[in-house]
Amino acid sequence: MSAFPVHTIESAPESSKPALEALQNTFGVIPNIARAMSTSPVLIGSLVGLFGKVHGGSFSEPQVQIVLLTNAVTNASSWAVAFHSFLAAKEGIDAADIEAIRERRLPKDAQYAALSTLARTLIEKRGHLDDRDRSAFLDAGFGEDRLLEVIAIVAASAITNYTGNVTLPPLEQDFQDYRWHAPKA
Repeated sequence: MSAFPVHTIESAPESSKPALEALQNTFGVIPNIARAMSTSPVLIGSLVGLFGKVHGGSFSEPQVQIVLLTNAVTNASSWAVAFHSFLAAKEGIDAADIEAIRERRLPKDAQYAALSTLARTLIEKRGHLDDRDRSAFLDAGFGEDRLLEVIAIVAASAITNYTGNVTLPPLEQDFQDYRWHAPKA
């Protein structure tokens, strides 16, 4: 159980309220992870700013969800895996591809596989890509600008993944069908 508060707009620190209101206005809901994050105005403000850029970038929303789900699995963030599994399904990503990522396998779509591989490799190698890593992504039809954009997505998801692992927010009812636990090491 979380020892961190899961704030409402009313209970959040005053300087966190604009970020929570922005999430409410954009999505019609404030996820529990953002509610927990709002204990720190710096953290919630950073999330909202960076995710605005990530979701407004050059990748399609399904492609962004592939990266975010891969990141959540790689960082073993149970809340984020459930959330991004739900969003990936909502974006029309094949259930078999979602399950593959949740099991640390690659999706069957070649571009999704390249995105998933790059995201996992960036996290596991702490950004130290070698020529083969870069070439595999570029050979899938992406440009160098898109490789760098994936870094922004990885950075944004680190905020939610780490916060989820630290604060352990309750999983919303809508995401219960996608509950996930990291495999035992």
